Formats: sequence, C-alpha cells, structure tokens
Amino acid sequence: MANDAPNEPAAKRIAITGSSGLIGQALRSYFGDAGYTIHRVRRSQPDNPQNIYWQPRGGEIEADKLEGVDVVVHLAGENLFGRWTDAKKESIMESRRQGTRLVAETLAGLDNPPDVFVSASAVGYYGDTGPEVVDESSAPGHTFLAEVCEEWEAASRPAVDAGIRTVNPRLGVVLSTEDGALQKMLTPFKLGLGGRIGSGDQYMSWIALDDVVRAIAFLVDNDELTGPVNVTAPHPVTNKEFTDTLGDVLHRPTIFPLPKAIVKLGGGEMGQEMLLNGQRAVPTRLNESGFEFAYPELEAALRHELS
Repeated sequence: MANDAPNEPAAKRIAITGSSGLIGQALRSYFGDAGYTIHRVRRSQPDNPQNIYWQPRGGEIEADKLEGVDVVVHLAGENLFGRWTDAKKESIMESRRQGTRLVAETLAGLDNPPDVFVSASAVGYYGDTGPEVVDESSAPGHTFLAEVCEEWEAASRPAVDAGIRTVNPRLGVVLSTEDGALQKMLTPFKLGLGGRIGSGDQYMSWIALDDVVRAIAFLVDNDELTGPVNVTAPHPVTNKEFTDTLGDVLHRPTIFPLPKAIVKLGGGEMGQEMLLNGQRAVPTRLNESGFEFAYPELEAALRHELS
C-alpha cells in the first residue's frame, strides 16, 4: 500500500571553519540542536565522513563536499594573543586573507552554492576610536588590526560577486569563562589582584557568547542582511567600567591597575592594540533589523557567564 504522507524535508546543512574554537563549538551545539547536519571544515584528514578537509596555506579544500551545503560560517584565523613578531603578524594576516579567499572562491565555483556565507571580521576594523561612537557606516582605522579586518572582509568578495549573500559579523570581545579575555582575567580578579589597564578610558565593545550565537543565527535567517554587521552588545563600556563591574560581580576589590608602560613592555604592539586601544562600537544594523539581545547590559551578562 502506497504511503501518501508527505516526505520529511531534508535536514539543512551547515559547514563551519574554526569549529573547535569558542564560537565554533557554541555554533555546532546550537545548529545541531536546531536539526542541522554539521560539517566541520578541518585541517586534519576527516575521521568523520561529514567533515571537510582543507589546508588554507596550500590552497586545498574538498570542494565537492561543499556542494549543496545551505550555510557556510567561516571563523578560522590565527590566534591574536602572543608577541607580534613580523612572522606572527604575517600569520595573523595571511591566515585570514588566504583562508577567506579560498573559501569564498570555492563557494563561488560550486554548482549548488550555499544560500548564505557568514565570514567573520572584528570591531578592530575601526582602529582606536577613543570615545567616538562607531557603527557599520564608519571608516576603517589605521592600526594593524584595522588593516587585517579590511583585508579579511575584502577576501570574501568572490562570494559576493557570485551572488551569494555574504555577511561579515564584526565581532566584539566575546564574554565566556571558557576562553578569551574574560577567562584570562578571572584568576587575578578572583585573587583580588584585578584593576584597570592603563588609563582605563579605552572603550570595550563586548558581547555575551549566547548573544553571539543568536546573532549569527539571526544573520543566517535574515535574507535582507548583507555586508558588515557589528555583533556587539548595545552598551559598550570603558575598561574602568568593565573592571569595576567584574569586581562587583566577584565581590573582589579592583585596586591593582596595570600601568601603560608595563603593558607596552610586556606585550609590545599586541598590548597596545588589544589592551590599550579600544572601540566604542554599537550594533546599529542588528538593532534596526529587530534583533533582541538576551544580555544587553554588562552586569547581567557577567552574572550569567559566572553563574
């Protein structure tokens, strides 16, 4: 007897580079729970047939496995932490430029390209902006990280030219106890050794990890969003405000500042750009598109992460 029941729609497929990183792991969980088939784009030869091999420095990627994938999220790039030698800076730049161009050109050449390509960027695009409010309409800065972000976004252009909806989420400082800036701060702050960095006047465009994941899912689903989108909480704070709030949440004093001279001595150019520079970036396009943040205020976000 024939079965007249309608066929179940095929599960959507999503490919993720940088899938073992903080955001990548969270996205795998989120989209897995949503019923997507997850394809991890990895440098190691696949031990799972759903995974996709790539070697960006060698220009290698299993293009056939990307045919028919619905969504591609590209997060991979050299870690920014560590002293910025010339070799380190080249690796930071080329990991983003080469990797992004390889993915974008590969997607552009597919017979069945994805509906959307989400290719990461960062608020470092704006350089050191002081107290000036910046959003997606603002010009790029003149720092090394600003140059990296410009090249990073430009490398996604082949996908745009091929008619693939391409979005560049400019990520702020992601708050998580698992990795990143907050995780690195926790030990000294819990010991009562925390304090502002330099003057403490530099702005910090932060966002809770849960909101990063929800925002990226929103970008995937919103067909009208293309190009750069600031993925930051709506209320950036100064380093001093962040320090005081974290101290309050942990019930610890924050009376041990880290002098500017020590930051420059210990961290060099990396310390200057990542700890002493700042951006007061706001998520204008997310707000205008109706995205609702679960944690728009810093204290609530920190309490959630530290609970």
